[in-house]
Amino acid sequence: MRITRTRSAVGVAVSALALGTLPAWAAHAEPTAPERGTAQHAPHSRPAYDGVRHIPLQGAVNVRDLGGYRTYDGERVRYGQVFRADALAKLTDADVATLAGLGLKKVVDFRVPAEVQYDGPDRLPAGLTPTSRPISDNGLFSTLMTVIGSRDPVKQEEMLGNGKADAFMRGVYRTFVTDSSNRAQFAATLRDIAHGGKASPLLYHCTAGKDRTGWTSYLLLRAVGVPEATVVRDFLASNTYRAAYDAKVREGLKQSGLMQNPDLLIPLQEVRTGYLEAALAEVKGKYGSLNGYLREGLGLDTRTILALRERMVG
Repeated sequence: MRITRTRSAVGVAVSALALGTLPAWAAHAEPTAPERGTAQHAPHSRPAYDGVRHIPLQGAVNVRDLGGYRTYDGERVRYGQVFRADALAKLTDADVATLAGLGLKKVVDFRVPAEVQYDGPDRLPAGLTPTSRPISDNGLFSTLMTVIGSRDPVKQEEMLGNGKADAFMRGVYRTFVTDSSNRAQFAATLRDIAHGGKASPLLYHCTAGKDRTGWTSYLLLRAVGVPEATVVRDFLASNTYRAAYDAKVREGLKQSGLMQNPDLLIPLQEVRTGYLEAALAEVKGKYGSLNGYLREGLGLDTRTILALRERMVG
C-alpha cells in the first residue's frame, strides 16, 4: 500500500540552506548561462543527469526543478512541484516569462534584509509576491562586505586564509540546526509544500541557491525517501552550475584591485560535503537523528511528513 511505503520512506532529513554569497561586488559580472553542451535544457526538456532538470536563465544560474529523483522504493519525485533557485533580482523579461511558464503559486525568499537591499527585490511574474522568510547567514554577508571593501590583502588573508573561510561556513551550517528562528523558517516552507493547495507549485531561493536553499532541498528530498547519496549529489551540483559565474566574480575582484588573492573566497562560494557534515553532526548531537530533527527541531508531525511524500512522489 502507498501509505505503508510512505511511512517507511520517512527517511529523515537535513542539509545545507543556500547562503547565497557574493552578490556582484566589484565584479561587474552579471550571471551568465552555462555554455552550450553543459548540463542545461529548457524547463520541460529531458533531464541532464541523475534526473536533474536545470532551468537556464540569463539572470540566474542555479535554478532547478527538484523532480526526477528515484526514491528507495523505486518511485520518482514529481517534476513541476518544487523549484530551487539563486537570487531572482536580475532576471530579464525573458526569464520572467520562463518563470511564468512554470505556473508558480508561491515564491519563498530566504535572504536577509541586507541582501535584499543590496541586490534588489525579486523580479517575478505578474500576480506573484515573494514571501520573506529570512534565514540568518551568521554574519556572512557583512563579513564579506568588510573583507572585500577593505582592499587589504593582509586583512583578507587574516580573515579568510588558513582554513578560516571553510571553518566559517561550517559554523553557518550549524546555525541551520541550532538557531530557532532558522528552524521555524525551514519548517514553514516544508509545511507549505506538504499541504500544497494555493502554494503549489512553489519555488524557494536565497542569493546563491546553494546553502540555505541546499539545506532545504536536502531536508525535503530525504524526507520523501530519496537515498542519501543521491541527495548529496543534488547538493553538490550547485558547484557545477555556479562555477563559471563564481570564477567571473573572482576575476572581477582581482581586475578591480579589490582582492589580490580572490581564491580566498572559494570556500565561501562553494558547497562542500564538510559543510553538510557539520550540520548533520549538530543534528545527531541535539536530536539523535534526522527524523528527530524533523519532528522535534522543526516540529513536523507525522501527518505533515506523510503529506510531503504524497505531494512529491508518484
